[in-house]
Parts: sequence; C-alpha cells; structure tokens
Amino acid sequence: MRQDLTQILSWIKSGTRVLDLGCGDGEFLNELKKKSAIEGVGIEINQDDILRAIGKGISVIQQDVDEGLSNFSNLSFDTVVMAHAIQVVHFPDKVLMEMLRIGKEGIVTFPNFGHWRCRLYLAFQGRMPVSRFLPYDWYNTPNIHFCTVKDFEKLCASRDITIKSKSMIAGSKFSSFLASLWPNLFALTAIYRLAA
Repeated sequence: MRQDLTQILSWIKSGTRVLDLGCGDGEFLNELKKKSAIEGVGIEINQDDILRAIGKGISVIQQDVDEGLSNFSNLSFDTVVMAHAIQVVHFPDKVLMEMLRIGKEGIVTFPNFGHWRCRLYLAFQGRMPVSRFLPYDWYNTPNIHFCTVKDFEKLCASRDITIKSKSMIAGSKFSSFLASLWPNLFALTAIYRLAA
C-alpha cells in the first residue's frame, strides 16, 4: 500500500463512517474495513475500478466528483478522504469545501509539484517532469492542477480551512527530515488532515 494511505490509516478511528472520493479499485477502503472496522463508501467514475471494488465487497457509487456531492447531507461522514486525486479534478477548491460540508474532517493527499526533482527536471530538460511518481507526459496526464505544498496551504487559508495536522513523504529518512523542515522543496507527497 502507498505510504500516504498507510499514514491515513493511523488518522482514522475505528468504527467511523468514511467516504473515499476517487476510491479506485477499493484497496484502501478494504484495508480500512479490515483494520479499523469502519463503515466505508467509495465514489469512483471509472467503470473497471468500480467492478474491482465491488468484487472486494466495497460499496461504491459511480459519480463524477466535479459535478458536486449534493446527494450527501451535511456531516453525514466522520472522514472524507481524497488520496492522490485532488490534482485531477476541475474545481479543487469546491471539492474541498464539499468534503468539509459532508465530513467532520477531510484528509487530502497529493503529489508535490514543488519537489526539487520536478524543479530541476523542468529547469534542465525544459519539459514537464516524467518519473516513476509522475509517469505521464504533459498531454496524457490525469493531473490538470499542478499543486505545491505552499499552493495548497494558501488555498486552505483563503477558504478558512483549518489544517489539523500534516505529514510529508519524502522517500528516505534523511529526505524525510529535510521535508519536515522544507516541505515545499523536499516532500514527494503531502498529506493533510483538515476541518472547516
């Protein structure tokens, strides 16, 4: 399981209601159900992923998050998760506000496009970065909003979103230490726990 998902597991209390936006094949919700006995629902748009999630016994709704979440009432979930998906939605700010309307808290993870490798690649290659973490060319990437740690924190401040906690994934112990000091430069993935 990805490192960001492992961190999220530790933040979600047993027996709570969790909504996973962009749940993919349901692997994360399945793991949460096993380890924390949560009541989970996933939202996914990809038909193949929906079928794989259902095969794991996950409740999934086929829905485009960009079209809103009006089918969910206020505070109907304890936690709403969006892992490595906020950069692929058309209106990340609106999705964040919807997450915090329907959940008591939200957890968001995203690749940090301010990482030093992205910066160097762009500076020396003159092209958008391609790596094992970002394995797409500019024309076929699902990422439409390239976000850095500073960009995300600025968005949260402008919408009065409280950052309850955050964690940065960097790869090695030394890189993790550097990411704790300078997350915008050294974090590969940012993880935020949010409240309205």
